[in-house]
This record gives sequence, C-alpha cells and structure tokens, in this order.
Amino acid sequence: MARENSDVVTGKIVISMIFLLLCPASVLFLSGDWFWVEGWIFGIWFTTLSYLSMLYLIRKDPGLLAERFRKPGTGNEEPWDRYVVYALMLGFMAWLVLMPLDAKRFRWTAAFPLWLKACGGIALLPSFFLLYRSYTGNPFVSPLVRIQAERKQRVVSTGVYGFVRHPMYLGAILMMLGTPLLLGSRCGALVGAALTLLLAARIVGEEKMLARELDGYEEYTKKVKYRLVPFVW
Repeated sequence: MARENSDVVTGKIVISMIFLLLCPASVLFLSGDWFWVEGWIFGIWFTTLSYLSMLYLIRKDPGLLAERFRKPGTGNEEPWDRYVVYALMLGFMAWLVLMPLDAKRFRWTAAFPLWLKACGGIALLPSFFLLYRSYTGNPFVSPLVRIQAERKQRVVSTGVYGFVRHPMYLGAILMMLGTPLLLGSRCGALVGAALTLLLAARIVGEEKMLARELDGYEEYTKKVKYRLVPFVW
C-alpha cells in the first residue's frame, strides 16, 4: 500500500512538472512568435518559480506537497469554496490563453507603452518573493479554504505573514496584473482584475472561517492589521 501511495504521488509530481512547463510554452505557441522577448521573460519567471517551489516541497515539506494536490470538495473544505476554486482555475486558463492572442497574434487591443511593460516586469519581482516565501514559510498554505485539523494547523505570523495576512494572494495578484502589463495585453489585464476581485471576496470568507475555527487567528489579525495591501486593506 505504501508503495502504491508513493507511485501515485510520484505520478502527480511528474504530471505537475509537465503542466507547469506547458503553461509558459503555450503562451509562446499561441503568440505565433517563438522569439517573443516578453513571452520568454514570463516563461522563465514562471518556470523558475514553479520548479523551485515544487523542489522545495518535495525535499523539505512533503506534507504540504500532498495538501497542494488535494482535490476541491475534500477535507472539510468550505462548501462555497469549491466553486471559487473552479472559477479560479477557469479564469487562470482564460488568462493564459487570452494574453498571447491579444498582445501578439491578433492584436485585439492597442499595445502598452514601454514604461508600462517595464512596470509589469518589475511587479513580477515581489510576486516571485511573496509566492515562494509563502510556500517555504507556511506549512499549511492549502489551495482550499479549510482547517487542516489532521495536520494540527496553527497560525503562522512570521516571515511574509508578518507583512500582510495573505501574502500568497498578494503575490498571485501581482502576477495576474503584472504579467499582462509586461506582455501588453489589455484583455489579460481585465481577466487579472476579475481574478483579483474574486480572490478578495475569497479572503473575506476565508477569514470568517479562520476566526471561527483556528485558535489564535483573531489575535493574529490584531498584530498584522492588513489582509492584502499595507495601509489600504
């Protein structure tokens, strides 16, 4: 049985590695230009972040790796969150597909000026840091809104979690807004803005659950006052 479970996990890791490589490759393919500089910048950024995070989890935190593979609707996930997870998945795929089609292949919208593309590229730097440090600093950063009682979940308030209460969401938002700016896609920016609003709504529901069910979370909210953006919200 242990061997079978190990084989299942190994299979999931291999599939995830392939998927994470196909995501940036699909951006270049859909653009119709394999020499698209901005596309390569995003591809290298995305692949480096994804593979570093995956390798860290494989070596240092297999428990969190297994949690990241958990399917929506399992583990006492909040019932409403299952629909949010599927909406985020669909939105992410639409985001990936629309950006190269809009910015390069069909040019549906006007191009962004160079300075705005540079701002998008710069936004990916703190995004990388926040996303990676969320994985390495919080062993309970589940993709689902649920209390991990079987893993003895506790409040994490150090590292990037001492900056804002949801640093992974902030990193994801910087990616979803910064990438379309870098690539020059207004359609991608609109999808990124919609996903940002969806994540903000998810935060509200998630925090209600955490305050109700996770010991010490209310005290944590008094220590770290801002959910997502310092001095704003």
